[in-house]
Amino acid sequence: MAVKKIKDRIYWVGAIDWDRVIFDELVTLPEGTSYNAYIVFGSEKTALIDTVEPHKGKELLANLKELKVERIDYIISNHAEQDHSGMIPEILKLYPEAKVVTNKKCKQMLIDLLHLPQDVFKVVEDGETLSLGDKTLQFFLAPWVHWPETMFTYAVEDRVLFTCDFLGSHIAISEIFDTSDENKARVYLETKRYYAEIMMPFRNFIKKHLALIDRLNPEVLAPSHGVVIKETTFILDAYKRWVSDEVKPLVIIPFISMHESTRHMVDFVTSELSKRGVTVRPYNLTTADIGNAAMDLVDAAGIIFASPTVLAGAHPAIISFAYLVNCLRPKTKLASVIGSYGWNGTVTVKHIKETLRNLKVEWIEPVMVKGLPKEEDYQRLRQLAEEIATKVKEVATL
Repeated sequence: MAVKKIKDRIYWVGAIDWDRVIFDELVTLPEGTSYNAYIVFGSEKTALIDTVEPHKGKELLANLKELKVERIDYIISNHAEQDHSGMIPEILKLYPEAKVVTNKKCKQMLIDLLHLPQDVFKVVEDGETLSLGDKTLQFFLAPWVHWPETMFTYAVEDRVLFTCDFLGSHIAISEIFDTSDENKARVYLETKRYYAEIMMPFRNFIKKHLALIDRLNPEVLAPSHGVVIKETTFILDAYKRWVSDEVKPLVIIPFISMHESTRHMVDFVTSELSKRGVTVRPYNLTTADIGNAAMDLVDAAGIIFASPTVLAGAHPAIISFAYLVNCLRPKTKLASVIGSYGWNGTVTVKHIKETLRNLKVEWIEPVMVKGLPKEEDYQRLRQLAEEIATKVKEVATL
C-alpha cells in the first residue's frame, strides 16, 4: 500500500494483509491486519521504526523506494516478534550502515530469533534519547504489552508515540487514520478484540503504561497493527475502562451439548437471567468465534460453564475454553457450572475448577443434572439464576 504521511517527515511505510484470517495459529482475524512500520527523517539522521512480517516485506521495500530512502542510520526495534522484526536482516543488507536500536532484553531475543550479529546493535536504557538532528527519539521500557522486552518510542518534538502492539487492532484498512463516525464502532470493536485476546492477561502492567502515556500526552498514537490514532482519548478512555476492576451486568455461558440436555439447561438459564435484567450471551463452542467470547470476557461480571460429562470429566471443548480463560485472567467476579451427566457429575465441576486456578471469582453452587432435566432440576436452575442475577447487580458498575 502507498506511503502515508503521519506528520512532517514522519511516514507510515508498512504493509496491509487484507486476507489473513488467523494470527499465531490462534487468533481469528475477521478484518485482516496490518504491519505498521514508520520512518522518521531528522535533519541529520534517519530512523526506521519496526519492520513488517517477512512475507509482506516487498511492500515495505517498495515504500522505502517510493520515499527515495538512500540511508537508514537506525532501525528501532520495539519488539522482537517477527511480524515487527522479521525484515530487519533484509534492511541491514540494503542499509549496512544502520544500527539496530533496542533494549537489552530485546537484543538477546533478536539474536535468538533472527541470528543477528552482536555488532549491529545499539542498546538503549529506559528514558534514553537519540538525536536525529532536529528530531529526538526517546525510549520507554514497556514490559508485558505483551512480551517482556517491549518498549515504546516517542518522537518528542512531534508528540508521536510509537506503541508497538499496545493500543493496536487487527484491521486491514487503506486509510490509516480512519476513526470517522461510520468507522469508529469497527475500530473500537477490533481494538477491544485485540486487547481481549492479547493484552488482557497484563492489565495490571497496562495501568502503569497508561499512566506514562498520560504524562507524555502525545498527539498521535502509532501502534504496530491497525489504525493510527489521532483521537487519543477515544482509545485511551476505552483501555482505562477495560483494565479497571469495573464490570458490566453481563454473564456469558460457554457451552457444549451432545444430546440436547445441557442445551435445554443453557436456554432456561439464559431466559431466567434475562428476565432479571442481566445481559446474557451463550456461546456454543462448536461454532462460536472465540474472539467474540473473549471480548465479552473483558468486562463480564459472570461466567457459567455448561458441559456434559465426557470420559470422567468435562467436554474437551469446554476445558480448552476454560484453559484460555485461565490464561486471559479476566476481571470476572462470579462463576458457576451447569451440565448433564450419566453416572458422575462431580468430576465435571472438579475438572473445570482445576483448570481455572488463576480465576479470582466467587464460585456459585453448581447445578449438575442426571440425564434430561426434570421439573425439580429447573427449579434449581431458577434459583441459580436468581442468585447470580442478584450478585451481578451488586458487583456491576459499568
